[in-house]
Amino acid sequence: MRDATKIIRSTLTRAVPGTPLHEGPVFAAPYHTPGDPADTPYTYARSHNPSWTALERAIGQMESGELASGAKYRASALVFASGMAAVTAVFGAVLRPGDVVVLQSNAYFAARVLLQEYFAKMGVKVRMTETLGIEQVSLLEGARLLWIETPSNPTMDVCDIAALTEAAHRAGALVAVDNTTPTPLGQLPLALGADFSVASDTKAMTGHSDILLGHVAVRDLELRAKIDQWRTLTGGILGPMEAWLALRSIATLPLRLERGCENAQRIAEFLLTRNQVESVLYPGLPSHPGHAIAIRQMRYFGPVLSFVLRDKAAAETFLSKATLITEATSFGSVTTTAERRARWGGDAIAEGFIRMSAGCEAVEDLIEDMAQALDAIR
Repeated sequence: MRDATKIIRSTLTRAVPGTPLHEGPVFAAPYHTPGDPADTPYTYARSHNPSWTALERAIGQMESGELASGAKYRASALVFASGMAAVTAVFGAVLRPGDVVVLQSNAYFAARVLLQEYFAKMGVKVRMTETLGIEQVSLLEGARLLWIETPSNPTMDVCDIAALTEAAHRAGALVAVDNTTPTPLGQLPLALGADFSVASDTKAMTGHSDILLGHVAVRDLELRAKIDQWRTLTGGILGPMEAWLALRSIATLPLRLERGCENAQRIAEFLLTRNQVESVLYPGLPSHPGHAIAIRQMRYFGPVLSFVLRDKAAAETFLSKATLITEATSFGSVTTTAERRARWGGDAIAEGFIRMSAGCEAVEDLIEDMAQALDAIR
């Protein structure tokens, strides 16, 4: 069965006469729990909720696949109140004082801050590394966890997940991949050997800019138990309404992602033709340094691209003149958005650096609008 069919059908309930086609949200704190709690599937809503179960089943199916050895695996997913809650769960479940974590210097800003400002001060050793080249491998000795983000946000650098995972496992380290940009439909980190696939599903996974959530997926049940315990003890849980909205939204992921990625490719190719644009960063371009790796490990190149204009004034002119591009942070929506990313600080990028998320509008309209906005730069 093909991916689109599996994803869409995974959101349906069992075909029992008289039941609705889709799960509804279950609003509950305690559940009826007579006798031994082990005999009851649901007891208290900080630990489990039927709305999560349906969503986790759908995401787990998406994250499942086949290893390079040919062995098939079934992934298990746990959902969280946000992408950062999912990130924190991996750090908290795995890292202890004295442990070493290796991560890219251009990984998601909030993940870097969390490690440096909190975990490092509690005794975790943080080794920062360049995304490209072999420096990540050289820093793996004695590490407990390697954290990979590919494509990286916002610079769109690409890492070879399979090669880095093999090196990390030889060194005795676990591997987590931030898979937010491509989603599990676009890239399967667990199939490439990673131990954790982590994502902010606020972005393309749900794609409507109306909910916050994240997930962690694993193949190993012991790792799942650690993540589950962290969620239960810390309470970073998803509400039932958000779970229901997410399950409803995931059914359209194949349509949304395919259109968004097609639009991103066309926009990136268009930007290469414009003299106002100094560089374009998108894994789908043959000129991208990670293009060959992306072809091997990605099924879709993602809806996010970045490009650089000459300075802050040029970027702000472009954004103010574009009428079909919504200026907003985050990405992965059905609506095309963009922002001058340097306004937030924290990333080593130029003042004229723009991150764009291609939506599902007619790409011809988007390109025409971008052309007139670029023409306005003087």
